[in-house]
Amino acid sequence: MKTKLLRGLYCAFGKHFPVSRRSRASMKIRVFWARKMGCAIGQAVNIESGAEFDEHVTIGDRSSLGVDSQVFGPVTIGSNVMMGPECCILTRNHQHDRCDIPMIDQGYEDYRPVVIGDDVWIGRRVIILPGVTVGGGSIIAAGAVVSKDVKPYSIVGGVPAKQIGNRKC
Repeated sequence: MKTKLLRGLYCAFGKHFPVSRRSRASMKIRVFWARKMGCAIGQAVNIESGAEFDEHVTIGDRSSLGVDSQVFGPVTIGSNVMMGPECCILTRNHQHDRCDIPMIDQGYEDYRPVVIGDDVWIGRRVIILPGVTVGGGSIIAAGAVVSKDVKPYSIVGGVPAKQIGNRKC
């Protein structure tokens, strides 16, 4: 009950605090709300204005949630992860197996956790689907829809996302 109340207050007020170049107060307030909601939040985390999330999100040191992003757990985000604006990370989907029942009445699939490794760059408007693991050091190009696991140090893009390169490390 407490978590739902805190999430409601965050959605009503906290996520709307503006980004300020002179002060990090708004960012600190959003991180404070995230911790109070029960999120595991590392050091120097940046939660941008408009970002939505729930208590089932873990964020590593020096990582960010992009402006107007939507991240609902179970999601684990590693350290040093950059996330562009308007990203969406999904951990479950509608059931649609039966044709004799409207999809709207079939409920939801079970949650499938998403894991983002360390040192990942997620471009603007990326969608990551349930059950995906993004390997450390990877780059996800803007607008990609990631439906399968991404190998470490890969560069992926497109709909659906496919490997388009490797980082030489």
